[in-house]
Amino acid sequence: MTSKRTYDSPLRRESAARTRELILEAAIALFAARGYGRVTVADVAAEAGVAVKTVFASVGSKSDILDRIVDRAVAESGHTEAVRTLLGLEDPAVILRGLARGTRLGNERQFGVHEAIRKALPVHENGEALWRRATAAYAEALERVARHLHQVSGGAGPFTAEQTGDLLWFWFGPEGWRSLVVDRGWSWDQAEAALAATAVAALT
Repeated sequence: MTSKRTYDSPLRRESAARTRELILEAAIALFAARGYGRVTVADVAAEAGVAVKTVFASVGSKSDILDRIVDRAVAESGHTEAVRTLLGLEDPAVILRGLARGTRLGNERQFGVHEAIRKALPVHENGEALWRRATAAYAEALERVARHLHQVSGGAGPFTAEQTGDLLWFWFGPEGWRSLVVDRGWSWDQAEAALAATAVAALT
């Protein structure tokens, strides 16, 4: 008696991956627009143009979908390469302008993802832990830049390296960008210029 073999192929795997991406993109759009608590798996399925059972088979429950969104956002942030470039610079003003540009591009590119996660926090059973997981690598990247700034300036600035890291998070973290662009209606260009100028004036 021979066992039944599961058929597999690169085309099938590619099709499954495309379906997962379609579902995740649909979920991001809906979570960002309506809020996580007001979206059902059926809503996601309808937006993605697939059956509800396909969502569960491909991605899982609504909570699983959000987890995948967070994991993908962290993986696609590009912070590792951006920080490596900044750590190779020696001029604090150039470093800060580069940081403003890099964090602006990342936040602008992933704005929908950040909104989807942010709007899930009040209703998610582990909202605080979810936000920490979504932003831990981001915060660590800013802390590394802060230590580098402290080093290249010879510790001559008015703040400790830890305080500098806190200020970089205040200016260049997701909420800093959102505050200006969403709450106050600034353009991304205006926000980048203002945040860069503020950081350069305060830290150099």
